[in-house]
Amino acid sequence: MDSTHPHPDRASSANPAAGQGLLAAIGEFCRALKMAETTFGRRAVNDGKFVARLRDGARITPETLDRLTKFMTALGGTAPASPTELMHLIRASDALPMTGAPVPMPAPREKNFRFFDNRQKYLLFVNTCSEKEVIARRVGMELAQLAPEPPALRVFDAGMGDGTVLTRVMRQMHQKFPTIPFHIVGKEISLEDVRLSLDKMADRFFEHPATVLVVTNMYYSEAPWLTPRSVVAANAFVWKEVALTGGTSSDFSDQITALEPFLPENWQARHSAKTGNPIYERPVALVIYRDDYKFLLNESIPRPGKTYADYDLVIASQPYRLRVPATFKAQKVIAPLARALRAGGRLIGIHSCGGDPGIEIVQKVWPGEQPFVSTRHEILAAVRGELDRDARHFNFNTYADQRSVFRYDMHTLPTEISGAGIGTSTLFAAWNAAVYVAQIDDERLSEALGQRRYLDATQDVLQKYGSLWFNDESYVISKKRH
Repeated sequence: MDSTHPHPDRASSANPAAGQGLLAAIGEFCRALKMAETTFGRRAVNDGKFVARLRDGARITPETLDRLTKFMTALGGTAPASPTELMHLIRASDALPMTGAPVPMPAPREKNFRFFDNRQKYLLFVNTCSEKEVIARRVGMELAQLAPEPPALRVFDAGMGDGTVLTRVMRQMHQKFPTIPFHIVGKEISLEDVRLSLDKMADRFFEHPATVLVVTNMYYSEAPWLTPRSVVAANAFVWKEVALTGGTSSDFSDQITALEPFLPENWQARHSAKTGNPIYERPVALVIYRDDYKFLLNESIPRPGKTYADYDLVIASQPYRLRVPATFKAQKVIAPLARALRAGGRLIGIHSCGGDPGIEIVQKVWPGEQPFVSTRHEILAAVRGELDRDARHFNFNTYADQRSVFRYDMHTLPTEISGAGIGTSTLFAAWNAAVYVAQIDDERLSEALGQRRYLDATQDVLQKYGSLWFNDESYVISKKRH
């Protein structure tokens, strides 16, 4: 059980020894207060994976250390003054002369790059830009091409994130198929995103009661089939079925919220020492449906050992890191998802493609920076090669730019960037969006933040265009009917 006020007798045991590293100090602190590491991270720095990242070798800024110190001190503990994990900020006077010269671009650090784990960047981006809304509309265009068959319309979301895209697509699905049962599987390894996604689902169960929702943390090669590939993972597989009772959104919301003890206990993740990507501690499948529709949904409710893929629609929105080769994207992500389609099913892939003011901001700070290394044409060519003989069963649709490429914007008031000066909060939001989309790693960001050039670059581009927007491109893989 977590405690917000330590017992006086335990306070001294939460104090780290002199010269102790931060990770060891946090370990003692959590043991003394019987606090989970994920809880510590959320309360101290609003990041449930903070301790896991430290364990994987991450470093922290002095500002983060100050937040940790204040939190631990308030509860009777002490953080080391200069832990080995401290990353001293590079000031402009240390790194570059005050000439406004661009920050040098170091060699790529892909092995330990874990861009999408940064919650602050992600949440600021999602709430200041319209990407999720625009992506949902683009995905909705594919619904007209679907011809679902009993027992349900089957959808797989290859990265739920905070659930914004999926819930918007579910609304469109209900509008087009109001009486057809839905079987929806969402893959998401982030505990925080699972919480945010589930929080949005009570209304979906109310509007479309014939819905089976499955949330899983498994790999792309496992999740569509809800089947772990290794014997070790299969033996650790956690399968939880929740039949919602009642008839109101409030009823469903209360029962979904009651899953809180289950989620942090089972939705644990660590980072691969080989790739830096998050991987599950144990595979989990959480199956949720309405109890009063259980009879109708009997054939749609998956059960351990009795699962299959055969999806009508697979949503693959930003499912891979931009800088990895097209062959990797095809082998590890898109080809397995294509194999999960039923005859007539469609996979829509979406990723950032540049050619917008956002990348212009980035290139003003890092000249020559080009994160968009694979076009949709190259990715589909790689998928075709990966599928080999099976490729003859699929259509690969890159479409013309007019249909494939679409734009989304950062939300601003009409007067925010029309004058001579732009508010600091707007500049920070625009800079965050630009580096988020370009997937700039934290080490380079720390170097750039040591001087003002990044704000000047952001302001120049905003004033040049009068707004900020970004481009995504889409492609579709459809499985032929026979």
